[in-house]
Amino acid sequence: MALKLNIKSYAMLARFLFALIGALFIFIYSDSANAQFDAFGDPGAAPVVSGGSSAFIAVEESVTGGVVPIGATAQVVVRFRNETAKEVETGQIRLYPSSTVSADVTLNQCEETPLSAGAECAIALGVKGLQAGAWRVEILMSHSGRSRLVTANVSGSVESSGDGANRLSSDIEATPEALDFGTLSDVQSLVQPIVFRNVTSNKIDIEEVYLDVSDQSGFELAEDCLSLEPGQACVMTVRWSPKLSGPSTGVLVLEHSGPAGLVSVPLSGQYDPGDVDEATVFPQAVPGKGLLIASQTEVDFGDNISTQSTITVSLVNAGDADLTIRDITITGSDNGLEFKGEGCRENLVLEPIEACPLTVGWSPTREGALLDDIQVLHDGARGVLVLPVRGDADGAVSKDSGAVLLTGGSLPLPREGRSVPTQIIDSSAPDNATDDGVSGGGRSSSLGLSSIANPARVLDGLRITSFSPRRAIVAGPSGSRIVFDDEEIVIGGVPWMVNIQRNGIEFDYAEQKVLLLFDRSLSSSGGSSTSSVTGSSSSAE
Repeated sequence: MALKLNIKSYAMLARFLFALIGALFIFIYSDSANAQFDAFGDPGAAPVVSGGSSAFIAVEESVTGGVVPIGATAQVVVRFRNETAKEVETGQIRLYPSSTVSADVTLNQCEETPLSAGAECAIALGVKGLQAGAWRVEILMSHSGRSRLVTANVSGSVESSGDGANRLSSDIEATPEALDFGTLSDVQSLVQPIVFRNVTSNKIDIEEVYLDVSDQSGFELAEDCLSLEPGQACVMTVRWSPKLSGPSTGVLVLEHSGPAGLVSVPLSGQYDPGDVDEATVFPQAVPGKGLLIASQTEVDFGDNISTQSTITVSLVNAGDADLTIRDITITGSDNGLEFKGEGCRENLVLEPIEACPLTVGWSPTREGALLDDIQVLHDGARGVLVLPVRGDADGAVSKDSGAVLLTGGSLPLPREGRSVPTQIIDSSAPDNATDDGVSGGGRSSSLGLSSIANPARVLDGLRITSFSPRRAIVAGPSGSRIVFDDEEIVIGGVPWMVNIQRNGIEFDYAEQKVLLLFDRSLSSSGGSSTSSVTGSSSSAE
């Protein structure tokens, strides 16, 4: 009986132990199964177990980036969580975008401070659409946790409309996308700018910029872009100076270090020159340049000219800048034209709306028409002003009887001991006898000697009608007078010392010497003149 009880007791004890072991095994297995199941479940729903060792994970392994227009940039945020019991430090982030987009990290919050257990951080991606179609960016980030690596991905689509559906967008945006100079009919150069802007968040280096054009297209490039910071822009200019009529085309190519590698801008223009019109005497005003015009378009002395004639023309600077006269010349050299006075001259600077007088004298050297020109070279618009000179003479005007200034210029003060006349004879006044021996001396003028710039002009109009070694007769607008060798005579209010020479009469005053030539042709025009000269010479001897 005791033996049966023992066996029964041992059997019950054995069943109890087996049941206990089975329950314990089921408990351990179920806890391990739940832990494995939680590892593949929603990371956001799994509680953080103090002292556990889970992982550093992405809150969402697949993030939807949505639709990105071609050429535009979208910002996408990806979050990460520390599910370990220790602090985790993040490391380098690598991006692997598809060919339809470019991507870069615009914000990395995970690298600011180590993440404590259960903390989250975020990174922001800038995704730019390059070509229409689906896009995807894989994110690979290293960290100090046990797995050392965490991944996530962002996906979406790039959309465009119209002709831009198959167009490749660059990281450098060109404005305008195509440069059209239009139709040009004038002979001038056109300049237009092109702005290139870095639309990414990374620095881009400009590697090469060039024009792919023909030699006769006339396109020229001016650029100074080396690199572009994020959002920075630079300007390049294209000058078009067409050489041949018709269309001109080309391409501006910019190679850079961005993902796309290059950007191109088409160039075009049409040159259609018009008919050339006859040039006018005065050109049109040009901003920033002087413009020389004259008060007359032609210097016309008229017809039937038989004496010396003079015309004054005003040269005016009608531009908005200073103008310098370089040279003034007469094309012909043997027609009797000459410049008088000191108005317009070489190296004279005319300010805007300032003028100078140009005095032209004509003593015809032969009978007939005068066809000549005055050329005025300057640094203003067009650079030259040409004034035609016209006239018609009945005969030649002799210069042999004119006054020639031998020395000096303006009249100086008289030498000591000689009186200074205070009046000048006006030869245009009516004939009246005067006390100074001038037949028909005329009215006296209150002009002083300082007003006489050229002493030879005082003797203008006088000519020798009778000539001998000791005395001679000079005639002028006011009449005739006799002058004697080595004697003083007052003419035009100036006391002249007479010195009769072989070919004329020399009038001296102070340092001034003026020679009045004797025209020998007058003595051969008639027998009376010849006799007068011969008789005077005999009586003088």
